[in-house]
Amino acid sequence: MDQQTPDAYWSVPVADVLVRLNSGADGLTQSEALRRRGALGVNEARRVALPPAIRIFGDQFRNPLLWILFFAVAVSLVVGEWVDAWIILAIVLIGTFLGFFSEYRASQATAKLLSRLALKAAVWRDGSMRSIRASDVVPGDIVLLSAGTLVPADGVLLESKDLYLDEGALTGESFPVEKSPGVSEPDAPLLSQSNAVFMGTSVRSGNGRMVAAGTGASTHFGKISERLRLHSSETDFERGLRQFGGLLAAAMTGFVLVIFGVNAAMKKPLLDSLLFSIALAVGLSPELLPAILAATLSRGAQRMAREGVIVRRLNAMENLGGMTILCSDKTGTLTVGRMELVRSVDAEGRDSEDVLRQAFLTSLFQTGMRNPIDDSILEASRARGLSSGEAKKVDEVPYDFIRRRMTIVVEERGRRELLTKGAVHEVLEICGSARGGVLDRDSVLSRVDDWAGQGNRVLAIAGHKVEAQSSYTRSDETGLELRGFLLFRDPPHPDAGRAIQDLEKACVRFKLVTGDHAGVAVAVARAVGARADHVLTGREISELRDDALRHRAERADIFAEVDPEQKERIILALRKRGHSVGFLGDGINDAPALHSADVGISVESAADVAREAADVVLVRHDLGVLARGIRDGRTTFSNTLKYLYITTSANFGNMVSMAVASIFLPFLPLTATQILLNNFLSDLPQFSIGGDRVDPDWTARPRRWRIAQIRNFMLGFGVLSSVFDGVTFLVLLRFFHADEATFRTGWFVESLLTELGIIFVVRTRGLFLMSRPSPVLAISGVAVMILALSVPYLAPGHWFGFVPLEPGLLSALVVITLAYLVVAEILKPRFLGRRP
Repeated sequence: MDQQTPDAYWSVPVADVLVRLNSGADGLTQSEALRRRGALGVNEARRVALPPAIRIFGDQFRNPLLWILFFAVAVSLVVGEWVDAWIILAIVLIGTFLGFFSEYRASQATAKLLSRLALKAAVWRDGSMRSIRASDVVPGDIVLLSAGTLVPADGVLLESKDLYLDEGALTGESFPVEKSPGVSEPDAPLLSQSNAVFMGTSVRSGNGRMVAAGTGASTHFGKISERLRLHSSETDFERGLRQFGGLLAAAMTGFVLVIFGVNAAMKKPLLDSLLFSIALAVGLSPELLPAILAATLSRGAQRMAREGVIVRRLNAMENLGGMTILCSDKTGTLTVGRMELVRSVDAEGRDSEDVLRQAFLTSLFQTGMRNPIDDSILEASRARGLSSGEAKKVDEVPYDFIRRRMTIVVEERGRRELLTKGAVHEVLEICGSARGGVLDRDSVLSRVDDWAGQGNRVLAIAGHKVEAQSSYTRSDETGLELRGFLLFRDPPHPDAGRAIQDLEKACVRFKLVTGDHAGVAVAVARAVGARADHVLTGREISELRDDALRHRAERADIFAEVDPEQKERIILALRKRGHSVGFLGDGINDAPALHSADVGISVESAADVAREAADVVLVRHDLGVLARGIRDGRTTFSNTLKYLYITTSANFGNMVSMAVASIFLPFLPLTATQILLNNFLSDLPQFSIGGDRVDPDWTARPRRWRIAQIRNFMLGFGVLSSVFDGVTFLVLLRFFHADEATFRTGWFVESLLTELGIIFVVRTRGLFLMSRPSPVLAISGVAVMILALSVPYLAPGHWFGFVPLEPGLLSALVVITLAYLVVAEILKPRFLGRRP
């Protein structure tokens, strides 16, 4: 029988839960776990019912423009216009398949990148602990929980030690909740289920073991996943696309109603007028935008991945490129992220190996978060030949970000001792004396400030003898004796100075946000050439109201001695000042700030909760990698804007020209099939825009959505295009006395040539002949231009009603196109701005 989630599992003894799940304290066998995964599916909050390829293909048909065209096909079939019907259908299907293949390749590439960031879970299988994908957890698995991990399933605790969870995503509770084994009431709400843990919540401190009872869609997170999306707010990129879509929808509606009404009033054939109006609306719309956008963003994501930047949300690339301020901790960014123990001293500041051994025992026996400080203590201690000797661990009070210290109780030669290691201020709070004399707090803090000013990070060690008892808690951390201090130094990163200069050149201001001592932060910042003139400490921030913090935060270069809540306040204050703020963090306490930033940035080795909160993940903790990622983000966004500028201006101009011409001509200027073919061919080269080269001036500064600029560009260049269309009409009718077929053929060629030519003009703010496009864009653009000139002379051209053009007329059309491109080049700076 497949193991479903037991009913009210939190209300029965954990032994009964294990029996119901056919599990035990040593977990499942690997073969049984695989069987359950096959029966119950992947442990994901939202299950996908259809394979990705089928879903993506189906999404192509959600485009309302497509159904308008299918309607046009049906109307053509009903009235016997078989050729038109099949031509329209062929164009629609070819465009649909092109869109599908482009989006499918993009989705596969993105999935491959994101698979590198899959969450892991530590579970017991076959009696030993294994690290597996969180998506492979099944009911009955015994899961190890530790600080910084995300809970991979719903379940109950088997054991815990000072275990605190952040359940804000589920309950809205802003403070961590303590969890411990036991039994809750059957009708207890989530907040009162103190023995249960839930998928999507995160471990703030402590550790424990749980048995998974519910996975995937059966979890609380799965049942309300729509409400629990961590990034539910609309991004700037998404807002821009929505506003752009609204602009096009309004224009399309007006075109269809006005043109159909005018042509009907002039007693032109209703069917032709209807198809013409529909084709105009479709021609105005960049119907391949979703496919081209997906391809552009995917190419950008792959390019950034090669540089060491993995984008978890493609739309975050716009925010990355638009970032004006980057807030970051110093560890691993300004420094190499490798702590070196410089000295171990007693309470008076004298070198002491005894203090080092006490620190060695706390790092050796602790089971919470392992960090570079513990690693450096263990390395330095072993290098000096220290060992645990006869010392044995009795109990532990794990580290958390509220106490900012951790405690180990050890027993050696019949004597029990409580040893505490942590931040200086927090350790001093629980000390009543100092080894060798009275505790002089002012003298101690002055000495610590001197060490910090030299760039040292300082931790305090304290302890005292304790009586034997069954367990120890944080309430036993009182009346301790200050034993001494540990001085660490994290060497400056050799590339940090250059990376900060690169950020400044890219108009991104760097701000240091750290929980370390202000003196350490200033010393490190100055060592790498970062700004360090204005420092704001956590104590000062706590005394500022939000409106005052906005002004102080903008001027500050360094925020020191801040807690997680203050990091979040800093980010929000800077955003209120109109900045696009990025935050780089990798710790559990960084998650709130990562959520609050316009773009959250973490590293591949970060705590699960930090990595899941981030939009962008760096393969390594390196500001240089991020600086290159910002440029790549701007490149991708610039290529996206290119497509919108090109397609909207060209399409709008041609549609206006056709609409006006249809009023004055005794025949429709182009048939519906010719309009669709024009739009289809002009879109082909634009599939390669995502990989186009971008001039340095496009990426020199942050770029943001400017719908007004896109609208003005569309109107301005649309009118310019219409003016030259008018010249084309005059040449065709006055000088060459074109009949209906010749007029349509000539204008088709001219309009397609101008749409293709404008690609090379608009893709750069400089002289287009001096800016090299990508080889694919250049080759595809020229190839379609040659096809445009050849269509009237090819057999398929006759299917669309085209006729051969005499050489003089063809030459005139080429001259008009060149004149249009020259004028567009001259007027371009008024709409795109001049190259800096």
